[in-house]
Amino acid sequence: MTSEIENDKAATEDSNEAKIEELKPRMKRVDITFKVVDKGEVREVTSRRTFDTHKIADAIVGDETGTVKLPLWNETIESIEVGRTYRLENGYTGLFRGNLQLKIGRHSELKKAERNIETVNLDLDMSAKDHRSDRPRHYYQPYGGTQRFGQATYSARGSRNRDSRRDRYDRRRRRW
Repeated sequence: MTSEIENDKAATEDSNEAKIEELKPRMKRVDITFKVVDKGEVREVTSRRTFDTHKIADAIVGDETGTVKLPLWNETIESIEVGRTYRLENGYTGLFRGNLQLKIGRHSELKKAERNIETVNLDLDMSAKDHRSDRPRHYYQPYGGTQRFGQATYSARGSRNRDSRRDRYDRRRRRW
């Protein structure tokens, strides 16, 4: 009997049962029950990598705590009906242009829910908030440009620029 309880506990720890108001960017293994409030119009996009054409539509889904956008791809568009309640297992969240989205992955399972959600809180839209971080992005400055401070010359990467090729070679060797 205890082994069954431990197995159930381990299974629930792996998943991330959540309400919509608890969703944050980059959550994985999200299990959530939601009701489809609205489904947008279908549009076609072309893949940059394979140049395949895909159909995509954005659905607004919600529960008692709030709403969020759910992008639907290809066959999923026809399988989702407005007004029905669904359960998403092993979904994840991500950002698109700074806005939160609940996403269906290749390992996700979308099925009709056993319990029905009667009311949806339309006041809290998690996709409307800008979830971009305030910290500045780190990027590498290109080689090349130099700036002069006093007598020393510094490159764009911040290292001191020496004239001789031998000095640059020795400096690289000292790093290792």
